[in-house]
Amino acid sequence: MAIRERLAPIRNRRSDSSLLLATWNIRDFDSNKFKYGPRRPETFYYLAEMIACFDLVAIQEVNRDLRPLETLMKILGREWDYIATDTTEGPGGNEERMAFVYNTEKVWFRKIAGEVVLPEGQLVVSPKKVKPPKDQPQAEPTEIEVKQQFARSPFLVAFQSGWFRFSLCTVHIYYGAASGAALKRRIAEIERLVQFFARRQDEVSKQEKDRFGQVENYILLGDFNVVSPEHKTMAALKSEGFTVPPAIDGRKVRGEGDHFYDQIAVRVKDERFRIVGGGMIDMFADVFRDNAGDRKIYAAHIPKKDPEKNERFRAKTPQELYRKWRTWQMSDHSPLWIEIETDFADSYLQDIAG
Repeated sequence: MAIRERLAPIRNRRSDSSLLLATWNIRDFDSNKFKYGPRRPETFYYLAEMIACFDLVAIQEVNRDLRPLETLMKILGREWDYIATDTTEGPGGNEERMAFVYNTEKVWFRKIAGEVVLPEGQLVVSPKKVKPPKDQPQAEPTEIEVKQQFARSPFLVAFQSGWFRFSLCTVHIYYGAASGAALKRRIAEIERLVQFFARRQDEVSKQEKDRFGQVENYILLGDFNVVSPEHKTMAALKSEGFTVPPAIDGRKVRGEGDHFYDQIAVRVKDERFRIVGGGMIDMFADVFRDNAGDRKIYAAHIPKKDPEKNERFRAKTPQELYRKWRTWQMSDHSPLWIEIETDFADSYLQDIAG
């Protein structure tokens, strides 16, 4: 009951005249490859309760096995549907899928979907260290520039809600290290992404106007691995005319210690477009709480010791291990959302009258 009461203000915003759009990286959903134990049956209901607050949710880190997602969909109900990618191959892809989960009573699929593949002239350029030949073991590694696609292919789907038509692209940008070549690649992926869609909207979409003369609207959302509002990763996201809605920009919806990885950025040409709210859900306010009572309830389900391979990040106390374990039940990312006006009837009637 507590979780429903806390989420009630978001649910109460649902209406025929607006769209509640969210993004959520649900950590490793749901392979158990990190050995923290599979998600408990109750966890799926907690996830569904949060997703059901919205009309359309972009989900990252869905794994190859789709049965956990199907379980979630059954709880959400028959009015919900999803569209998912194939898994991304390669070491950077982690065999992840991305998915859109949406309420068919509010959102409809416009029959266009695809993964973004960059053309030759727009490939991600980033440095890569090359080991010396085996016959020169004393030589230093050399750094070369390589051209490549995204580590995880961004997923673009065309939707409509009410009068608002838009293309929605969800991403899970390369992470790697926080400095050096890995950071350069992270920034380069964000830059190439926004350049790709800005160019498409400004040039290609001139031939793809709808019957009202509007070009396609683009919304990017997902795990951008943005470091901070002042960092180069955020500057890259806000380049090429993309903006982060004021309702969720900077530190407005984040508390002390919250990260800035997840973002929503828009490049919308429709003058009727309005964002009327936004926020972030505190996942652990009412479930898997950080208190002695909840730790006791779940003690039997937590690994006896931290399966983390890197000793530097291994939990040192039972309390630390519990905090870590619960992120594989819920996530280490919180749902981020905005509310978009979708009823343009008054504007349409004024145009007719004019």
